[in-house]
Amino acid sequence: MTSKYVYYFGSTRTDGDRTMKQLLGGKGANLAEMTRIGMPVPPGFTISTETCDAFYKAGSVWPEGLEEQVREGVETLERELGKKFGDPEKPLLVSVRSGAAVSMPGMMDTVLNLGINETTLKAIAERSGNERFAWDSYRRFMQMFGDVVMGIPTTIRGGLQKVKDEKGVKLDTELDLKDLKRLVEIYKGIYLKDIGEEFPTDPWDQLIRSVNAVFSSWNNPRANRYRELNDIKGLIGTAVNVQAMVFGNMGDESGTGVCFTRDPATGENVFYGEYLMNAQGEDVVAGIRTPRPIETLKEVDPASYSGLLDLREKLESHYHDMQDIEFTIEEGRLYILQTRTGKRTVFAAVNMAVDMHEEGLIDRKEASCGFQPRASTSFSPRYWTPKARTPPSSSQVPLTHPRRCMRKGGIHR
Repeated sequence: MTSKYVYYFGSTRTDGDRTMKQLLGGKGANLAEMTRIGMPVPPGFTISTETCDAFYKAGSVWPEGLEEQVREGVETLERELGKKFGDPEKPLLVSVRSGAAVSMPGMMDTVLNLGINETTLKAIAERSGNERFAWDSYRRFMQMFGDVVMGIPTTIRGGLQKVKDEKGVKLDTELDLKDLKRLVEIYKGIYLKDIGEEFPTDPWDQLIRSVNAVFSSWNNPRANRYRELNDIKGLIGTAVNVQAMVFGNMGDESGTGVCFTRDPATGENVFYGEYLMNAQGEDVVAGIRTPRPIETLKEVDPASYSGLLDLREKLESHYHDMQDIEFTIEEGRLYILQTRTGKRTVFAAVNMAVDMHEEGLIDRKEASCGFQPRASTSFSPRYWTPKARTPPSSSQVPLTHPRRCMRKGGIHR
């Protein structure tokens, strides 16, 4: 009997839940859980961690039955959304993301906008009424695919910088349609020169190669070193999440960001985070553009900000802990792409435990014994006095704490 490798999440059915982190990875388990409780999660499916293990044991080839299950997952996604993979009229684009049972921010790999080629690009331009958006999505896919899947990051990024330098601009958003079309041609030339073949245009070929790249990222030097430094043991591999794309780069009414349900530095019960409009996830983490504080979103898009505040409350109430949330806004519609238990300083962990107990979110036992701090610094008496819960000064905030590392994490939309 063929093993079950693929677990779907969407409005038609959801196969997993948050108890299945070892099998679906933290990201996949939480995507399924959020779908179950009615969060605005784009549908998709998760290829299990056991599949990654089977992939390596088989000599880096797909185990028997996996391709059929992946095709069935894509077909279910197509029926739910009324789109089709590779279709010239209503194309389905997906993201491919890693997700181990233990969070490893930024250590493994992501590919966005998969399924785009010059045929589907035309349909995307026509359906969106935004040709620049379509070509921007195409060049982003080529950039990530060249980097993550084919391993030519330096030359690919050099192509983008060359076009910006010749144009005399600093930001990707300052490139016009003509610039983006030229960039695509440059990427094609780089790919042919460095790889020795034409850039792949078949969506299924793109998907298979991207899934293999995510599996392979489990054993890349960054990931192995991260697990060693953080004493992460006993995991068999990463899951792969294939999810319908939502686009933060469709214009000024779209955007993307990351937020924490409480301040991860101090533990204060305030909404904390950053976002960019007209952007995809790598724009937030790359540091090319400066993200804006999350509280300013209420001026830019009041409805989405209000929606985030509502989701903030619901997720904390459901998970009974501070959450680290990734979101995308597509033309004014809010989507949640991930939630996970947020990392925090020891100072913040103590303050959160006290506050959450006082709020009735956790009981006394959880606050005093079972509430484990996800700390990024050692506990120091200068950070805490019994009589005063004063946040540490900026000089006391360690360089590795979330406020200074948010844009270095694995935020991909």
